[in-house]
Amino acid sequence: MSKKFAVIDIETTGGLVKRDRIIEIAIILMEDDRIVDQYSSLINPGRSIPYNITQITGIDDEMVAGAPYFFEVARDIVEWTEGHVFVAQNVRFDYGFIRREFEQLGYTYTRRQLCTSRLSRRLMPELKHYGLDKLTSHFGIEIKNRHRAFDDAYATAELLSRLLQMQESGTKIQQLVNQGIKESKLPPGITLDRLHELPEACGVYYLHDAEGALVYIGKSINIQKRLFEHFAEISNKGTQMEQYVRDFSYTITGSELIALILEANEIKTHNPVINRAQRAKPRNFTVITSFDQLGYQHIGIQKVKDGEETAIRKYFTVRQHGTQFLKHLADLHQLCYSKLGLEKGSGPCFAYNIGKCLGACVGEESAESYNIRAALALDTLFVPVSGHFLLIDPGRTSDEYSYVYVRDGEVTGYGWCDKSLPISDVESVLEGMKPVTSRPELQSFLVQYLEKRKYEKKIDLPVWTGMAT
Repeated sequence: MSKKFAVIDIETTGGLVKRDRIIEIAIILMEDDRIVDQYSSLINPGRSIPYNITQITGIDDEMVAGAPYFFEVARDIVEWTEGHVFVAQNVRFDYGFIRREFEQLGYTYTRRQLCTSRLSRRLMPELKHYGLDKLTSHFGIEIKNRHRAFDDAYATAELLSRLLQMQESGTKIQQLVNQGIKESKLPPGITLDRLHELPEACGVYYLHDAEGALVYIGKSINIQKRLFEHFAEISNKGTQMEQYVRDFSYTITGSELIALILEANEIKTHNPVINRAQRAKPRNFTVITSFDQLGYQHIGIQKVKDGEETAIRKYFTVRQHGTQFLKHLADLHQLCYSKLGLEKGSGPCFAYNIGKCLGACVGEESAESYNIRAALALDTLFVPVSGHFLLIDPGRTSDEYSYVYVRDGEVTGYGWCDKSLPISDVESVLEGMKPVTSRPELQSFLVQYLEKRKYEKKIDLPVWTGMAT
């Protein structure tokens, strides 16, 4: 049976998928190790090409002025790559850009993928470098116009042809394309074809047993990749997957925060057997604060009692992690080891002796001065959440946005809206909201998400938005 490959290279306005656009694409079709057809086109990115990109590629604004926009070549790309493995020298880059362009058109583009750089590593582990220049030089392959899509794609196709002729290439390719899974190891009812058809999108996935009952619920920013990982996993969980799972389903959310909320609620509702067996290790320690008789603020680590909640939302699985974190705070803010509970006894602390403590431990720094820095350190521990606002995130398609509604500082619900509906029309936006019961777990997700995404809080507005709309 022949193997069909679509070897692809693109040139772009830069390296950031969410910001930059494609300016040229080339596709070389192969059957086994033979080149059978080719396609290439400049693409108008709808924006100016940076000078440094022109210097590298030779492509300037004048060259792409009359070129088709991506939506005009999108159908060609779909048809040329249909039924082929998507191959590129750095497949994450090329595939990521092309998927993003299709997302902007409201289309989900999915292909099996193969990276020639990774394949080269598997077949020739003795080499030191696996960039296109080094690999083509190794095989004596000439690239006439480096950093032009057609010439780079053609060189990559020649490279793939050489690799295909090497011993064990078929096995290595199968491993890479199928992400390490052998079909014979998959649970009954689940095939590689079904896994490859899964969306590479953010959402929640559900694993079912032979009777359709839920045995595991999870979330991922890439559902397809995560399911491949599950079924390739060699662990107790992997054994349980093979034992229990016979089918799967999924819900796309678009927003990672909504996926976290939905996953937590679904697990609490259904309590699947594998989730119960694989519960994460509890975060048993947290940060506490107090003041001593002289007015100095102390920051320490304390074990959390059952059912106890603290205002400081920073938790650790073991005390040692909390201690390391306090040492980090001490270094950043010139805090006293004694006031952090890192040392016992009287006299100067270790940080004072090496010039990193300003003398709170020996009375050389006033409590007022020391407490200012201690307060700054505490501010890094948590994001205070209050008021009413919406968090705006990407939707399930390019035509919508998602939102999480926070009321009085607590997660109240989430939903999706068509982009034609203004976010400022909060009453209409909330009509389709899916309500949730607020819990400390959801508050933890909210705080962590706000820290991670660095949203700007607009206290006087009903909408708190972290993305351009």
